[in-house]
Amino acid sequence: MSGNAPHILLLEPYYGGSHKAFLTGLQHYVDCKFKLMALPARKWKMRMQLAAPWFAEQIISLVAKGDRFDAILTSTFIDVAVLRSLLECRGIRLPLAVYFHENQFSYPGQVPDPAAFQFSSINFTSALCADRIAFNSKYNLESFLAGIRGYLKKATDMELRYLEGRIRDKSVVLYPGLDFRLIDAAAVPGKRKKRIPVIVWNHRWEHDKNPETFFHALFELAEEDYDFRVIVLGQQFRYQPEIFSLAKQKLADRLDHFGFADNEKKYASLLRRGDIIVSTARHEFFGMAVLEGVRAGCRPLVPDRLSYTELFAGKYRYPENGFKKHLQKLLSRDRDDFLSAAEAVQITEPYSWPMVADRYRNWLLAGVNNQVNT
Repeated sequence: MSGNAPHILLLEPYYGGSHKAFLTGLQHYVDCKFKLMALPARKWKMRMQLAAPWFAEQIISLVAKGDRFDAILTSTFIDVAVLRSLLECRGIRLPLAVYFHENQFSYPGQVPDPAAFQFSSINFTSALCADRIAFNSKYNLESFLAGIRGYLKKATDMELRYLEGRIRDKSVVLYPGLDFRLIDAAAVPGKRKKRIPVIVWNHRWEHDKNPETFFHALFELAEEDYDFRVIVLGQQFRYQPEIFSLAKQKLADRLDHFGFADNEKKYASLLRRGDIIVSTARHEFFGMAVLEGVRAGCRPLVPDRLSYTELFAGKYRYPENGFKKHLQKLLSRDRDDFLSAAEAVQITEPYSWPMVADRYRNWLLAGVNNQVNT
């Protein structure tokens, strides 16, 4: 980091999972000085409603003690309109950027929630009040703008449709950097003739990742006597879909691993043992988990929709209701045809931190020279 590097204040009310991985890579690879203020990854609804006043008080205290920052970067779990108003009441005006890992207009709820609009509304007003906005995929950006269009149509006696254009004009797509060093360093299993293909699932154990479609396809393929092994990874929560406990029983004799990997080296090593990395997600705003598996040498099998259309060629995508059929075809092929080491790097390298770091620095520093911080 250079001696005169700008000082960026990072605010993250949901410091876990992809949000944590993103900020860890950002601080390591981007040539800026960073200060991170974060809260644990829980109670996301409460975070969206109340994190802004909490963070505002922390920032006011830091500035009173003499700390100075050149800009703020936050995720969408902060109500930016509230944060900016509370800071400006105390004379603190900083360029503020928001990174959209997700948007609430497109996030599928498990059950209908009449109050869900309040969280998409917070996303909307946060985008209006931010100086700069970045989305982790084109799909995320376009689905957010589509949500805004539908939202503003409800205001039949107020003409507000122009606000969509205002938000689009200050938005960019910045794919999140991935740090592949541990995966690259993990040992590659030695080739053995007629090795049974290993299928990897490495997503959050939640309904939006649609584990039911994945496991029911495996149940049927097992009954049809297809040879395969399974590695199940991913973040677990207190409440999780019942299909996981059923899968642990029905696939017991095919499981090489079942559960969260307790450290990153173990996670990388398990990915290296895989041959096919899958997604059956109902929603995906980027797809870090699949890219990590591909970097480890797994052949991707993903839906022909969501953000996956940006990341993977058509030969790696399956149509609606086509997951089992395409997985069946893969299991019938010679595993040496799945994915070469060169293909794995070619697919994933554009999303590595060394490739995207400069874009992030340029985006973060846009407008910094015009800041006012009294």
